[in-house]
Amino acid sequence: MKLPIYQVDAFTSKVFGGNPAAVIPLEEWIDEKILQNIALENNLSETAFFVEENSGYKIRWFTPTAEVDLCGHATLASAYVLFNHLNFNKDILEFNSRSGKLIVEKDNSLISLNFPARVPKEVDKDKILIEALGVEPDKILFNKTLVAVYSNENIVRQMKPDIRKFLELETHGVIITAPGNRVDFVSRFFAPDVGIDEDPVTGYAHTLLAPFWAEELNKTKLTALQVSKRGGELFCEIIDDRVIIKGEGKLYMKGEIEI
Repeated sequence: MKLPIYQVDAFTSKVFGGNPAAVIPLEEWIDEKILQNIALENNLSETAFFVEENSGYKIRWFTPTAEVDLCGHATLASAYVLFNHLNFNKDILEFNSRSGKLIVEKDNSLISLNFPARVPKEVDKDKILIEALGVEPDKILFNKTLVAVYSNENIVRQMKPDIRKFLELETHGVIITAPGNRVDFVSRFFAPDVGIDEDPVTGYAHTLLAPFWAEELNKTKLTALQVSKRGGELFCEIIDDRVIIKGEGKLYMKGEIEI
């Protein structure tokens, strides 16, 4: 069996920036074990697979160890491949996923993701989380994922958490965030529970961060940086119960898998 494969750096305008994702278009679904093994072999934070159906595409995302419910950067990468390499000639496309319908729109050089908002709520401070972070946050939020909020960008950039200790917590990953020096907010995201120590740029995280910072800053349009080593730039907007997340993509590689 031969399958096409693309690797796209998402949320960046240059190669070697943003978050790399593998994208594999399929004519029909193949065995789930093969999908997971391909993701493991790729050894990227996410590999996206999609199949054309009815009015859009069914999309699934796999880390090296598990299938996940939602992945922003691999959705952006998939849309980039469709718009730029697979002759999709409309400006709007629709993905169906485990998280429902996802609308993606081409906006000049940007790709716009329309995702459901996940509003995090403040919770009590967890001693294990504070020990793992090494720096006590001003507040802790939760909505499937823990969010630690700090007062300034430098704390987020310089933090060296005990990532393995996050596995003792009942959470899908840990986000750390703060107001930005040049943007509205910055963040980093750690998800060792699905095989990702630190994700370079995370669309999913901004479905929680954008609603929180929109309320904190009293604005609906926000600029964001994920300040990982690779780094990435995102443009967010809150519209009702949805989050619009925009970013660029850059093709790194295209080839063929033989299995």
